Amino acid sequence: MQFASAVSRELDPIAAGRSLVDSVRACLGGGTVDLACLFLSAHHADRAGDVAGFIGDTLRPRLLLGCTGEGVISGDQEIERAAAVTLWAGRLPGADLTPLRLSFEEERFTVAGWPERLTTAADNPTFLLFADPFSTPMDDVLSMVEDECPGALAVGGMAGGGSDLGENRLILNDAVYESGLVGAAIVGPVEVRTIVSQGCRPIGERYVVTKAERNVIHELGGVPALERLQSMFESLSNEERNLVQNALHVGIVMDEQRNRFERGDFLVRNLIGADRTSGSVAIGDMIKEGQTVQFHVRDAHSASEDLHLLLAADRARHKKPALGGLLFSCCGRGRGLFGRPHHDVSVVRERIGEIPLAGFFAQGEIGPVGRTNFLHGYTASLALFSEPGT
Repeated sequence: MQFASAVSRELDPIAAGRSLVDSVRACLGGGTVDLACLFLSAHHADRAGDVAGFIGDTLRPRLLLGCTGEGVISGDQEIERAAAVTLWAGRLPGADLTPLRLSFEEERFTVAGWPERLTTAADNPTFLLFADPFSTPMDDVLSMVEDECPGALAVGGMAGGGSDLGENRLILNDAVYESGLVGAAIVGPVEVRTIVSQGCRPIGERYVVTKAERNVIHELGGVPALERLQSMFESLSNEERNLVQNALHVGIVMDEQRNRFERGDFLVRNLIGADRTSGSVAIGDMIKEGQTVQFHVRDAHSASEDLHLLLAADRARHKKPALGGLLFSCCGRGRGLFGRPHHDVSVVRERIGEIPLAGFFAQGEIGPVGRTNFLHGYTASLALFSEPGT
């Protein structure tokens, strides 16, 4: 198993493609490339097909995937505002790669393009998914993945750079699409480890939801939810109160059987409203009575610490080193959150090593929490490729 990544700032698509292919070949040498991922800034959207076509014709990967992003991630760089293209390529000996191309009807969830072979496959695949946010009901897609392939993990991101339907680009081999989803199901002797850093830390106490309806929490531990929130707020320092006023979230425990809950055990969702009359709060997801929740805050320090801790824990758990990685960071992270460039890639390189790395700034990040796949925001979702085994 072997990987390489390269980046080009060339504006001409053929020049960019040639530079990328030459760099990848210099690292990989001769032989077949199994999986290649191509990510482009919005500057290249109109000529994405030219770049993809050149790479397909010259590098000839078994499967080429990609999309446009709000920015491009490659190696030790996060290129947020400038034109750039990155290519990530890997040899996955013995791996089976099933391409995905899904399209959807408006107004109702009707999907076309799901491969029949995945419905009947005994092997549990890992899904790599890239989708247009304006045309893809991603929550429904992830539910379908669970129905068709129970327990399969999915990682990826929502394409970026465009502000309306038809402005983003998705790449699958020699085809370029403006809507829907492209991806791959990976099966075989390769381990894809997923790390989802939601960038938050818990504050206050944990509570059991004792009364709820859809996405509204009425009571926590038998007390109106807003009253619990007010009590928590009054117990905080002035610094933490400022964080609560600007970036308050709710973390939902994903595995109630655990004896203790740590970072990575919560699905973090936005707190989107409160009703002083009823004492209820609304969050950005469905909630059920009996679930455990805890309030969370997000800031640059919490986001950095969260990514450091999750990557350190992954390295401690696994003897097999990561050989390559794909990183999908929210467009709300980067320089805007951390005040400096290249934060997420720097942390990955510090904790995991200087592996071939590529990705993009997304308008939504895909990754599992508690072995259930979700669409996230303000998150860094990472796929680490290694030899199978612990």
